[in-house]
Amino acid sequence: MTGDVVAPAAPTRCGFCAIIGAPNAGKSTLVNQLTGSKISIVSHKVQTTRARIRAIAMQGRAQIVLVDTPGIFKPRRQLDRVMVENAWAGAGDADAVILLVDGRPGLTEEARGLIAQLAASGTRAILVINKIDLMSREKLLDVAAAFNQAHAFEKTFMVSALTGSGTRDVLDYLAQKMPEGPWLYPEDQVADVQLRFMASEMTREKIYERLHEELPYASTVETESWEERKDGSVKIGQVIFVERDSQKAIVLGKGGQTVKLIGQLARAEMEQQFGRKVHLFLFVKVREGWAEDRERLRNMGLDV
Repeated sequence: MTGDVVAPAAPTRCGFCAIIGAPNAGKSTLVNQLTGSKISIVSHKVQTTRARIRAIAMQGRAQIVLVDTPGIFKPRRQLDRVMVENAWAGAGDADAVILLVDGRPGLTEEARGLIAQLAASGTRAILVINKIDLMSREKLLDVAAAFNQAHAFEKTFMVSALTGSGTRDVLDYLAQKMPEGPWLYPEDQVADVQLRFMASEMTREKIYERLHEELPYASTVETESWEERKDGSVKIGQVIFVERDSQKAIVLGKGGQTVKLIGQLARAEMEQQFGRKVHLFLFVKVREGWAEDRERLRNMGLDV
């Protein structure tokens, strides 16, 4: 008598995929779509991702660690220079590299510059053309042809990171590319990001949403205290740093109304993401030149 033959389980796979691209190409939106969870802050303002954030996407037996890099742009100050260096470092260490582009403007000079750097470093890359929901089919095919004439991409995908269209195909392809090996993270863990940092990012997103005209990039948020309470809730204390007194007045608003609203929005976001009650306390402080402070950049998760 013979028992049923049980086929061996497929081997587990695990690896890193870096997503690079110009500011506002949709990198954070794509990461959030691939993981099914809000990891990176998403803003209509460029350069909102300041540190390389690791998010975990599961596809079958493969675990894909997505490295959402800062947008690559021409640096002007210490913060900018470190952000760009971190972006390229993320690409150099990865098992797969995605060049994500906004398809609407086509093959711009900015995109040519990124392609030139990929070619110079010998980095093989996957092209992902984003925002196809805003393009005609004819335009999309022309853009894809232009990019593939400019560089030998190993594969081209057309997606809408916002709606999720085409993103499953990207996941399937990445899963095949990951090397065989054990998973680095538990199956239900979506991000290698400290909760304190995530909380800071959520507040920073609300600042961008409310003050994108008055306060472009002059602020950062640090979570200074995190107190677990017996009832299961958490008490969070955060400091919003700005560079000038005039910016502090903007964040506070008349009678403190603006910072109060930012706090309400950020707290609601945290409660939804953390699945628990949050007591959030915000303070606004002036710290001149914080964007040039190497120690502060390290605290933000950037490799200096």
